[in-house]
Amino acid sequence: MRIALLGGTGDIGEGLALRFARDTDHEVLIGSRDPEKARDAVADYESILEDHGADATVKGFANEMAADRADVVVLSVPPYYAGDTVDAVADTLDEETILVTPAVGMQGDEDGMHYHPPGAGSVTELVAQRAPDAVPVVGAFHNLAAGKLADLDAEFDLDTLVVADDDGAKKTVRDLAGEIEGLRALDAGPLGNAAEVESVTPLVINIAKYNEELHDVGVKWI
Repeated sequence: MRIALLGGTGDIGEGLALRFARDTDHEVLIGSRDPEKARDAVADYESILEDHGADATVKGFANEMAADRADVVVLSVPPYYAGDTVDAVADTLDEETILVTPAVGMQGDEDGMHYHPPGAGSVTELVAQRAPDAVPVVGAFHNLAAGKLADLDAEFDLDTLVVADDDGAKKTVRDLAGEIEGLRALDAGPLGNAAEVESVTPLVINIAKYNEELHDVGVKWI
């Protein structure tokens, strides 16, 4: 399977790229609006992976080319770029492509971070509205600390909640997430539940803010 991380040079993109490359046998494609930036990121990621004894295939492309080559496309971009990124790659997507979004709308003040969804109700639902009709959209990886994802020395024992209206696409993403060592993917229902899932992220960030020993806190459901 080929996994494209659009905006894969950013924090969440780096973490997912390194984990997928180290823990799975899938080919990882790093996308960026600037293909040279993508290739520079690939060189950095390959160096990190080599230092951790991983022999992985990672390649860099412009976002459109990465999406065109992938089976699963992850929108590793800030929430305010999610819709425009979907529009930019829409012609490369079809019913055989699974579109995944981990983005969460938030605003911060002196107290901490607060959930700030778009008018669609959630970023996941916004992406579904902007995606071509036949393309299944899945929300996943929302509540994971990007820094801990990118630290291959850090061990995971965390959950990620997965939402989708397409059961087959949801299963594919749950299986894919479950290949990351120490990560369990739980079914959180249809896209209509995305707001509840996304809103956990600012809570997690605030816990980390006010508890120094929980800098990279995540969620484990028991």
